[in-house]
Amino acid sequence: MKLLNPWPKYHKQNVVSHYCPGCGHGVVHRIIAELLDEMELGEKAFCVNPAGCAVLAYDYLDIDMIESSHGRGAAVATGIKTVRPDLFVFTYQGDGDLSAIGTAETIHSANRGESITVIFINNAVYGMTGGQMAPTTLAWQKTTTTPEGRKPKADGYTLHITDMIAPLPGVAYAERVAVTSPAFIRKAKKAIRTAFQTQVDQLGYSIVEILSTCPTNWKLSPSESCEWIHTTLEKEFPLKVLTDKREEKRKSC
Repeated sequence: MKLLNPWPKYHKQNVVSHYCPGCGHGVVHRIIAELLDEMELGEKAFCVNPAGCAVLAYDYLDIDMIESSHGRGAAVATGIKTVRPDLFVFTYQGDGDLSAIGTAETIHSANRGESITVIFINNAVYGMTGGQMAPTTLAWQKTTTTPEGRKPKADGYTLHITDMIAPLPGVAYAERVAVTSPAFIRKAKKAIRTAFQTQVDQLGYSIVEILSTCPTNWKLSPSESCEWIHTTLEKEFPLKVLTDKREEKRKSC
């Protein structure tokens, strides 16, 4: 009896994950690999991976990839898409990369309506460097740089970068999802599929923000981390479609 290969075509096999137990990155990598296979995009896919926890994403996805300088993913993706418009180009970025040092690149690529897709992992801290406060850190959330909690008057308010760019005319599709259970993972895959199809249809910029667990820096167990997303983080970042201008874009083409 021939056994079916449980791994999607564009997921590298026999690679030991460097991610912490309970981290959401591996789940999102799996979703992306499945979709590249199912949508037959893998042979022309080009991913820009960031500085941060996902810097080694090329160890897990068997497609063309390039590292960008911290925060410059959207700029690099813009350059690649401009030179090779035939490629399927997407970035994979964390909250520190996309919403801190990469704020300008994020906003302007979205405003220009670049035909790229952005996968945005939001875990509300700087994961790789020790759990410092990120722009997405919640008010009064404790981090290594805000041991008494983030104080809005001293440390600023939580930044909702996806909500900020969603109304821009160039943004065709934006949604926020989570990867905390099989049901939510299925919803996340549907959202990423829609974002990928938005680029395939040449309708403009698409982004999916994913609320993802960081048990190590949150100092919670994996199951507690999933619960914290829904009891706390989701209140600040509601799961929903933030904009869907695809039909409007089709009519204007």
